[in-house]
Amino acid sequence: MSDAELTVCELFAGVGGFHLGLSRSGWKVVWANQWEPGKKQQWAFDCYRKHFDKGITKCVNEDIGKVSTNDIPPVTLLVGGFPCQDYSVATTKANGIEGKKGVLWWHIERILRDKIEKGSPIPFVLLENVDRLVKSPAKQRGRDFGIILSCLNNLGYVVEWRVVNASEYGYPQKRRRTFIFATMVEGAVERFYSSSSDVKVITKDGFFAREFPVAAIKGQKGSSICLMPDLVKMTNDFSFTFENAGFMKDGKVFSMKVGPKYKGTKLTLGSILEDQVDDKYVIPREWIGEESERGTEGFRKTWRYCKGAKNEARVHRNGHEYRYNEGGIPFPDKLNEPSRTMLTSEGNRRPNRVGHLIPVDLEKNIYRILTPVEAERLNGFQDDWTNGMPEKWRYFCMGNALVVGLVEQMGRRLKEEISSIRSIDDGALEIRSERGEVKGPLDTCLEEIAASKKSHGSKKRRFSSSKE
Repeated sequence: MSDAELTVCELFAGVGGFHLGLSRSGWKVVWANQWEPGKKQQWAFDCYRKHFDKGITKCVNEDIGKVSTNDIPPVTLLVGGFPCQDYSVATTKANGIEGKKGVLWWHIERILRDKIEKGSPIPFVLLENVDRLVKSPAKQRGRDFGIILSCLNNLGYVVEWRVVNASEYGYPQKRRRTFIFATMVEGAVERFYSSSSDVKVITKDGFFAREFPVAAIKGQKGSSICLMPDLVKMTNDFSFTFENAGFMKDGKVFSMKVGPKYKGTKLTLGSILEDQVDDKYVIPREWIGEESERGTEGFRKTWRYCKGAKNEARVHRNGHEYRYNEGGIPFPDKLNEPSRTMLTSEGNRRPNRVGHLIPVDLEKNIYRILTPVEAERLNGFQDDWTNGMPEKWRYFCMGNALVVGLVEQMGRRLKEEISSIRSIDDGALEIRSERGEVKGPLDTCLEEIAASKKSHGSKKRRFSSSKE
């Protein structure tokens, strides 16, 4: 397979987690966008450009909403880690259907739709988001993820998702993220999503099954639902319990709860720690707290208090009395287990609840925080990957980043499948059945899709990333 056939467009690139993982598995990122709104200094983009602006990748530091799809070259794969936001839509007199401003999903949808309309559809999509995406919003469970699936369905994609906990597949961090894989390639749909058993798609045949093996939870049979193609109706009426695995084909969703079947080596927090650490990462002992001080006012300003379980009377500033309860967090962090999820607030020596606490000398009550290099190692980046930006931003970027090794596995899996598909289909990626002109995310319904297939048969387009 030639390098020209493994091209990538990377959106919301951050410091390059997708790029690094995909390049390790043989892909070429040819176009990338990273923009931090409201920031004069673009630290993440500067880091990305330092590593990847070497003639192959066009690095764009511009608001994605102002980028024309004409500027994005034809690619085989679009990737991006987009934030969990409000994906609801509404009807407006001026513009018909509109999503909320600033919601980055609609730029992904716009790019995919425009590429279809202009005759150069993007065959594969791989997206990443937080694990709660499949459950949001709290008052209408599953609505937001359902809207994303409906958009992709209306564009002709078949979609699979998996909530992956990196530590369950050997990585040193308990980082749970939702990965979304979508394709409109006939050969890929046949290989991944044509089984007569929905359960088998998830546990054996699907895109994620080989690299991240799972088994159905005992007693779980899964559940199904059909999407509404009208996103306003989805916004107002749709609700569904999406589990941690599932797929969507032609508007029908199947989802079930699964558990990992990994039997390989598992890395721990202790395995990634530096041998020599500067004293500036050591926490002053008065901020740690002593057990003998528990119950005093001073103890409430210590790490032991912040990390500990609580069941205490409190008074709101309006005078209302209530009881506050929360569970404890390990003190200190366990070095013989994978680390807890790293957040963007990592790196603060002052007492807090969520930061990692590394033991230096337990007898002397000496502890430290993670170093920036250790934060990079937890996500699979090379040491000092983010060096050159303020330490606050180094931690922030790693708190936002994905686990590079997971993407490397996915990239390798997709590369092998594309090679197999091309060997069967005379080198072409056949784009699955069309529905005529794609005008937008709301112009089709499941009945129209079924009628089109019945009356016109399966029309196919051929995709090639190189000029014929």
